[in-house]
Amino acid sequence: MNILLLQLKRVGDLILTMPTMAALRENFPDARITLVVSSECADLFPALLNIDRILITRRKLRDIAVFLALARERFDYCIDFTRNDRSAFLAFLSGARRRVVSYRVRDQSKIRARIYNQFVDNRMRDMHTVDYNLALAEPLGVRNASRAVHLGLPEPAREKAKKLLRDSKIGSHFIIFHPGSARIEKFWDPACWAQVISHTGQNTDLDLVLTSGASLLEQIHIAEIKAKTRQRIVDLSGRTDLLSLAALIAQARLLVTVDSAPMHLAAATQTPQVVLFGPTNPFHWRPRESPALILQGESRIALTEFSAIRPRFPMSQISTEAVIDAMNSLLLSTATQIS
Repeated sequence: MNILLLQLKRVGDLILTMPTMAALRENFPDARITLVVSSECADLFPALLNIDRILITRRKLRDIAVFLALARERFDYCIDFTRNDRSAFLAFLSGARRRVVSYRVRDQSKIRARIYNQFVDNRMRDMHTVDYNLALAEPLGVRNASRAVHLGLPEPAREKAKKLLRDSKIGSHFIIFHPGSARIEKFWDPACWAQVISHTGQNTDLDLVLTSGASLLEQIHIAEIKAKTRQRIVDLSGRTDLLSLAALIAQARLLVTVDSAPMHLAAATQTPQVVLFGPTNPFHWRPRESPALILQGESRIALTEFSAIRPRFPMSQISTEAVIDAMNSLLLSTATQIS
């Protein structure tokens, strides 16, 4: 069987497609599985399991090679996780006998809907993203698949993480704070981050590590946090790629972050984490198969109930006390497990 997967969204979306990739491999161990992704996800490729070939779209003339590669293949199935004009074009080029997508495409574009011939009666708004992605594989007979996310961290990423820890004199017990995101509306106030970091430094003997992406927006945010922090913290911001960051997270006692790619990396490595949600709905994106406490809005305690319909909350509503309490809870539970 020859299967084509189209996932042209961000890193987090790609990570949450991994359970579907694993389920397809389990159900069709001899299948040839091709994945088409955007160039923004390139750092993740060495950790992708259960895929035979990866094709990269860059929205440039070089995509002609991808177009030709798809047109030459004889695919049995094409699953479109992306559901936009570009992915519809790729599905058309594939010539797959069965081209699968959510039924929502029929509501969005009658022209685009003609490209597909199998519509799954599910929509992302009503489901966790992992469940939505798995539902798109049901026409292939995939049922009751595991929802866990697994990364195949390559040895170079592990070695880079070890070197960063060694060179920065970070001990074996440390906490990672990752405040950054590609979206500024997910930023929590720098003074609040500084207060949480300072409190942690004063009340634990754990090393404190700060990470972020290399973008100017995130680096400015990190600088503001450091300027207000009274505790020693090792700044590794901008010094990791995606997979070395994942390897660091895998060794951490705890990750404290916002709804962003590191949240999904921690879920894949089973690292306990406190996650701050604001404008996005944790119903669709939260970790479910790993230790995680979710904070959103003015609640002093972590959320235990989630709804598909939930308003957008400003990050400013999350209190430092709520974050500290959630951290203490997870640190206590992991310390009990270690002892």
